[in-house]
Amino acid sequence: MSKSFKTPDKVIYVCTGSKCKKKGGKENGKTLRNMIKDAGLKGSVEIVKTDCTDRCDFAPVMCFQPENIWMHHVTDQQAKQAFEEYILKKTPPAEKF
Repeated sequence: MSKSFKTPDKVIYVCTGSKCKKKGGKENGKTLRNMIKDAGLKGSVEIVKTDCTDRCDFAPVMCFQPENIWMHHVTDQQAKQAFEEYILKKTPPAEKF
């Protein structure tokens, strides 16, 4: 069985540990997944749900790779804005969250 193994151009890590999940991490992941689908980027951008990142005081947490941009206390609106900025490159660089 020979299937090709394609690596994505960009990866968004979304913490779904217990505190992040309670504070919106799960919803942020769903929002970003829908944005990837709507932008036709499935396969080139991937969401990876992580267990605890040990940053519970900053929940919910997410990270954009390969830029290594870490975000904390991320609201749904901030997740959308970050997607546009780091994935779609549609907005000018904003202040780090």
